[in-house]
Amino acid sequence: MSCNVGGVDRIIRIVIGLGMIAFAVITRQWWGLIGVVPLLTAAIGWCPLYLPFKLSTCKTN
Repeated sequence: MSCNVGGVDRIIRIVIGLGMIAFAVITRQWWGLIGVVPLLTAAIGWCPLYLPFKLSTCKTN
């Protein structure tokens, strides 16, 4: 697994993930816990949905 999630993409994923989790806690709805997925992809720097489209937001050296 090589990195395919760049810096700005990671920040966006963290904000969205935390927002979804906060929404789930506030509204007491379980489906908002899907926010864990963007947090995990930001943490590991790899998104499986980018593979079929051959996308990458990582800068290459």
